[in-house]
Amino acid sequence: MDTRKPAIRARQLQKSFGDLAVLRGLDLEVAEGTVYALLGPNGSGKTTTVRILSTLISTDGGEVEVLGHDVRRAPDAVRRGIGVTGQFSAVDDLLTGRENLRLMADLNHLPRADRRARVESLLDTFGLGDAADRRVATYSGGMKRRLDLAMTLVGSPRLIFLDEPTTGLDPRSRNDLWQIVRGLVADGVTVFLTTQYLEEADRLADLVGVLDGGRLVGEGTPAELKQQTGAETMDDVFFALTGHQVSDGTAEAGRGEGAA
Repeated sequence: MDTRKPAIRARQLQKSFGDLAVLRGLDLEVAEGTVYALLGPNGSGKTTTVRILSTLISTDGGEVEVLGHDVRRAPDAVRRGIGVTGQFSAVDDLLTGRENLRLMADLNHLPRADRRARVESLLDTFGLGDAADRRVATYSGGMKRRLDLAMTLVGSPRLIFLDEPTTGLDPRSRNDLWQIVRGLVADGVTVFLTTQYLEEADRLADLVGVLDGGRLVGEGTPAELKQQTGAETMDDVFFALTGHQVSDGTAEAGRGEGAA
């Protein structure tokens, strides 16, 4: 039995945009120090879920606690403990990699004595030391994604939301990012992941939730979901639970999803 405390707990989460009901009573629980992958067709509510859990938008109903804090009553306390990386890099192309990290250290109000050491440590961890003084405009897509995640980690968050972190990356860059995520979890960080790559969920996630119609239609370890559905791959699991083929684009989180 898993005795770890929940980093995320949501009960009967509801959200609508006009007449469109996106979340219809979603229940989630994510143990600290684990990777939780949320999958679902376009419009199923993945990005909306991330935005609610990270305090970017409010719920219409239900209860949500992140790192032990109610997201509505204590949003600032939640924000102090989380980091968010979206589908597109938030780096400044006109600055160098080191300057981007220094700016984030300033925004996080790190003590002046700690800023340089933190920046240098992250440059080393993410393999960006040799490119630290180059403008980010010269970086490859994989390097920008690594820098983006490094910037998220400047404030040492306990929980990181990765919304499509490897979209558009080549296989080598994707594997590099997977190794970084594994290292973070080994250090006790909790990762909440949405992804269009089902192999990513299979290889990284301790627990996978499949969202469709605003509710979870399946949840378990990758092995459990395969056993429950009689599937050999996560692509087959996805089809069995949602009726959608991954190849037709419906599994691509955030693309065409709009508010959802």
